[in-house]
Amino acid sequence: MIAYVRGVLTHIYDDNIVVDVQGIGYEIVCANPFAFQDLLNQEVLIYTYHYVREDVQTLFGFKTEDEKYLFMKLISVSGIGPKSGLAIQGNVSVSDFVAAIEREDEKYLMNFPGIGKKTARQIILDLKGQLTGLVTIAQMANEEPAIDHDKRERLNETKEALKALGYSSQEIKTIMPSLERATIERTDELVRKALTLLMKN
Repeated sequence: MIAYVRGVLTHIYDDNIVVDVQGIGYEIVCANPFAFQDLLNQEVLIYTYHYVREDVQTLFGFKTEDEKYLFMKLISVSGIGPKSGLAIQGNVSVSDFVAAIEREDEKYLMNFPGIGKKTARQIILDLKGQLTGLVTIAQMANEEPAIDHDKRERLNETKEALKALGYSSQEIKTIMPSLERATIERTDELVRKALTLLMKN
């Protein structure tokens, strides 16, 4: 297996990068190739997972070993292929994901493309307790809870209501962390909370 590739980053494409290692160009598929934009034409070390099937061989690349490990654990879950695993890994922080699994947050997992209730439950069953080594208990304790889809919609509705009332994006931005922490289930109550916070500022 190819554990990592060290060489000069020569090309960045929509879904992959090319790293030149002594004249050989390794095409490496990444979740976010443009995250490496600042390293173009410089020496890089990319952690890789060599995926082999009868009809295809693909190198998947990651910035950190934790990201690689998360990807490897994801594709070990029934119903999660490399494409889905990469989509999840590329759109979440490792600590957020681990915290969601440990608290069995199915709604959070179902926010990812192609992840339904059955697969979310399978992820929790297969990975709970297996990823905590990637983050410290202190990190998990200090992490803000991940925002589920329903709450995100309520927050967006609240922002639009505040804009309609004449508040600027900058004013709204200053109170969003407080609204995200609030355990409020209704949009109208969130708006009232927001107005109270804005009047205090």
